[in-house]
Amino acid sequence: MSKPIFLKGAVKDYIWGGNKLRELFGKESDREIIAESWELSCHMDGCSVVMNSEDKGLTLTEYINKYGVKAVLGRDCPTIDDLPLIKLIDAKQPLSVQVHPDDHYAHEKGFPKGKTEMWYVLDAEPEAKLVYGVNQEITREELQYHIENGTLEDILNFVHVKKGDVFFIPAGIIHAIGKGILIAEVQQNSNLTYRVYDYNRRDADGNLRELHIEDAVAAATLEPSSWENPFPEWHFPWGKLHCLSYCKFFTSNRLELEGERRFETTGRSFIHLLIIEGQGTLTTDAGDHHIKKGDSILLRADTGNCRITGNICYVETYMPSAEE
Repeated sequence: MSKPIFLKGAVKDYIWGGNKLRELFGKESDREIIAESWELSCHMDGCSVVMNSEDKGLTLTEYINKYGVKAVLGRDCPTIDDLPLIKLIDAKQPLSVQVHPDDHYAHEKGFPKGKTEMWYVLDAEPEAKLVYGVNQEITREELQYHIENGTLEDILNFVHVKKGDVFFIPAGIIHAIGKGILIAEVQQNSNLTYRVYDYNRRDADGNLRELHIEDAVAAATLEPSSWENPFPEWHFPWGKLHCLSYCKFFTSNRLELEGERRFETTGRSFIHLLIIEGQGTLTTDAGDHHIKKGDSILLRADTGNCRITGNICYVETYMPSAEE
């Protein structure tokens, strides 16, 4: 019997962050700011940690190496590097305007992966907005010109957001989370970011934050970008399911339960649960477990039968089937 693995996220105190993750989700840190919490992560820049069972204190990477990739992650997640990285992000101030490269460009630069991601807006202040791509077709020379002449905002696509909005961000899309937005992010296991513009902010040592203009221009998508979530919301006796994203790197759904939902892991893929509202009970063959807002839970691929009961909302993430 495999117990559900409760995880503690690796927290980051980037200068643009606030305290909503502490106040709303119970995240803990001795730092004043909690900008991000990496809830599911095997990345070298911040690995989540096992909080329960006899393996308490192991990093998730250590845990997977102990029990085996196939048993923990499943046959459709063949390596630790294929495990998605899942974050909570609190933008008290706007994040830098940035670009992530695709796998091909990352490989050319000597990195293992590019970065495609999905944002699910958990909360947003009135008039909050983000950057999603450009608002007109441009050339790389024109993009370089706007960056160097301080007119980048003229060609950016600004989108007003509200709680519940979803944005799928393929590698190459110029983007930025705006002030007053709280999101859950699911992404490839990569921390490769090319900053285009950062409001002339300085780090804790008083230095301007590094920009990566040459790589950003080379990796950027130059056509106007738009995204509307194409997936409907399905209704079941236990509640509602809304697919947030489906791509070759991950599948994520938002589920709202009012009662009981039964499901299972069959050896194909792990399932990660990020609890975003409410509380309830998770039952497996290993017993009952109380779950609540802020919990990050990894169900191993060999967990088997599972049941969740309660009034609860969560984001589940797993690997798409290799057969599809």
